[in-house]
Amino acid sequence: MTTTYWILTGVIILLIIISAFFSGSETALTAASRARLHQLEKNGNKKASIANRLIAKRDRLLGAILIGNNLVNILASSIATSVFLKLFGEAGIAIATLAMTIIIVIFAEVMPKSWALAHADKVALAIAPIMRIIAIILWPITVIVTGIVKVILRWFGIKLDGSQGILSSHDELRGAVDLLHKDGAMIKDDRDRFGGVLDLHELEVSDVMVHRTSMVSIDIDQTNKEIIKQILSSPFTRIPFWKDTSENIIGVLHTRDLLRVIGKGEKFSNIDFVKITNKPWFVPETTPLRDQLNAFLRRKAHIAIVVDEYGEMLGIVTLEDILEEIVGEIADEHDLEVVGVTTEPDGSVVVNGDVPIRDLNRALEWELPDDEATTIAGLVIHAAQMIPEEKQAFTFYGMRFVILKRSKNRVASLRIRKISN
Repeated sequence: MTTTYWILTGVIILLIIISAFFSGSETALTAASRARLHQLEKNGNKKASIANRLIAKRDRLLGAILIGNNLVNILASSIATSVFLKLFGEAGIAIATLAMTIIIVIFAEVMPKSWALAHADKVALAIAPIMRIIAIILWPITVIVTGIVKVILRWFGIKLDGSQGILSSHDELRGAVDLLHKDGAMIKDDRDRFGGVLDLHELEVSDVMVHRTSMVSIDIDQTNKEIIKQILSSPFTRIPFWKDTSENIIGVLHTRDLLRVIGKGEKFSNIDFVKITNKPWFVPETTPLRDQLNAFLRRKAHIAIVVDEYGEMLGIVTLEDILEEIVGEIADEHDLEVVGVTTEPDGSVVVNGDVPIRDLNRALEWELPDDEATTIAGLVIHAAQMIPEEKQAFTFYGMRFVILKRSKNRVASLRIRKISN
């Protein structure tokens, strides 16, 4: 009889070990870094390949783990109950329940899951081949159980679709980046750069273009002396040329092409600027920024003229404008200093009306919406549903906006103060 008890005790211990294996496997395969496993698979790691295939069919994997885990836990508890009944009579049921609960929670749940969570990638690689075999063996049962669960949930109006996620891939990446920044593993500049890349598919060319009222362009009908004078005073290497009206862009001059002509000994007065300008490239204002970036790279171009649906010129967009959405402001020794944001001693911020909302959010870590307007002045007008007067104040988005200066129908500058909670 004693030998039987020892055998049953050994069986219970074995079942607890198997239960711990299932619990640790569940945690490891769900917590493992898919990006790291993907890279390992690309490098030829066969275990990583198996782990990725298991994770790809997560519903079947979890079903097999839960079925296996519950089977061994129930079997271990049943054996323990029968042993304790023979040893302690009716009181053995309560003793077995208490003992097995403590043992399963500590040794088959908390301990293996904690260890697997701390070494998720390593454990996932180690157990992947074994879990694949178990998943194949339990596959028929898993399919039946999963089917029953889906039918029951459908009765309550709940539909399970493994192909749909709660978050898009962009949202998941953004959440991961924000968490890394919050935990101190990523500095703000790096977070902003990642965010800029992720935002490219949400932005359009009109969100980053230089408006026609702010762009530098040259009338081609001027004298060559006047044209060259304007070129030399410009901080840009690519300059649009217009004829008759500033909205009629006929070409874009690269200063390097002008230097080539001068280098050949051509006199300034004899230069034909029409011949050395490049044909303008017109793009719709609704072009997604990601597509425009790809188009710039594909055409090896750096500047495009932005037009609306009627073909009217709205402004220009450059490769640098798009890159600045990713890396922040790019400045060199020839850039003009533009004062757009000034922090006051009282904590308020004085902002020019044409400052982009995204730049303001990035610089001050604000969260003003930029889906309805591009500039801070446009945001105020949209929120107020009117053209505000000077000294008029508004409160929205947790901010206090005071109009400091208005030029015709344009908000030139305003003061913004964050309202304390």
